[in-house]
Amino acid sequence: MSQPSAKLNAFPVFMRVEGEAVVIVGGGDEALAKARLLGQSSARLVIVSDHVEPELADWMVANNAEHINALYDPAYLDGAVLVFAATGDAGQDRLISDDARRLGIPVNAVDRPELCDFFTPALVNRAPLAVAIGTEGAGPVLAQMVRSKIDRMLSPSLGSLAVLAASFREGAEKLLPKGSPRRRFWNEFFSGAPARALENGQPEEAREVASALLRRQEPTEGHIALVGAGPGAEDLLTLRAHRHLMEADVIVYDALVPEAVIAMGRRDAERLPVGKRKGCHSKSQAEINDLLVSLGREGKRVVRLKSGDPLVFGRAGEEMQALRDAGISYEVVPGVTAAFAAAADFELPLTLRGVTSSMVFTTGHDLKGKSLPDWAKLAISGATVAVYMGRSVAADVASRLIAAGLSPDTAVAVVENASLTSRRKFHGTLADLPSLEDRTDLTGPVMTIIGDAVAGANFDKSEPLAAQRHIGAAARTGETVA
Repeated sequence: MSQPSAKLNAFPVFMRVEGEAVVIVGGGDEALAKARLLGQSSARLVIVSDHVEPELADWMVANNAEHINALYDPAYLDGAVLVFAATGDAGQDRLISDDARRLGIPVNAVDRPELCDFFTPALVNRAPLAVAIGTEGAGPVLAQMVRSKIDRMLSPSLGSLAVLAASFREGAEKLLPKGSPRRRFWNEFFSGAPARALENGQPEEAREVASALLRRQEPTEGHIALVGAGPGAEDLLTLRAHRHLMEADVIVYDALVPEAVIAMGRRDAERLPVGKRKGCHSKSQAEINDLLVSLGREGKRVVRLKSGDPLVFGRAGEEMQALRDAGISYEVVPGVTAAFAAAADFELPLTLRGVTSSMVFTTGHDLKGKSLPDWAKLAISGATVAVYMGRSVAADVASRLIAAGLSPDTAVAVVENASLTSRRKFHGTLADLPSLEDRTDLTGPVMTIIGDAVAGANFDKSEPLAAQRHIGAAARTGETVA
């Protein structure tokens, strides 16, 4: 499974300050920086200081800030919704912070995180749209760098677009059903003709095309996206997959898909687990097919989220056939399959000039029958073989391939939890492979790659399978391993 996301110690919120008093105590550069930041809001700014620097004094006049020309007194904090201690003096800032907390007013002491109830963000202002970037006081310069990048990305007309959207919100709620129809309207509103008209400085045209868009009535059609979630690491998700997750009404996901990937979808999307694990099937494939057809007929936009790639051992063929038979619109979004992630973890070339130019994807269960699969001939002739879900049948895989003529010395690479920070890597030969069955500590998905090309991998951070092979053999015979 993917590693859990780090927890925020300061949760970002937007506080209403319109017409409310925000007190800044201080008269120097620190106070001026906070005044400029708060000056982007509609708060009533109050500067408390018996001495202010000329630049701050000019700013207060230009921005109608209130100045209390006096030494600090806690009485000046009464009625404030926020307080900033910006005196530059550690003892004075602590006193102000203590007074504010005693009065139940959130306080920020400039450059003194231990005295802060909240942290001021680096702000990208497209009022009423705002993007706030914070680092909990750990890296203000980093926050400013990120702010600069975001500022360049966002059109200056976004604020006007948000204002226009507010005027259409009531109409959209009355005329459009909740869910896909309403979301499609807003998607086209914010990325289509209304947005382009405002960017071109044509507000009346923007209103006209938005009105036409709202009046347009189209039947709601369901759509199913069979999406590859990749091998586990959320940053291996494709941009197209992410877009579908953000547009989905329903996310239907398998057991091996990490929560971190599912969480990349819309927060209000319905989430339906249908995962199948060994010995624990929550839904049959037929039930999953019926579910997808039913959701499509309801007009839902559905992401069917599958581990790896949908077309590699993902039963996508059965689901696509069911959707075709029902006349439901669908598409396939490829994902990074586990073999590629395992190869990347090992820096392993799956094809290697002069060594192998072909490869096989298979599951260990293919080697449990009486007859050897056709692909085994390719393995013997030099193809790289990627075995999915093969830990419990590793001995079968090894013995059948060796019996068929593949050398016991053929190189093998094994990865548990490919692509994740929790991955574990092992290497050895085909003769060592049966030791995997004794590894009850391997609880994550296991990927095995077999072939001469494996010898070109980087084994620096990999454990040898041979060591476990000897331990397992000794345990079975009752011997002691020194």
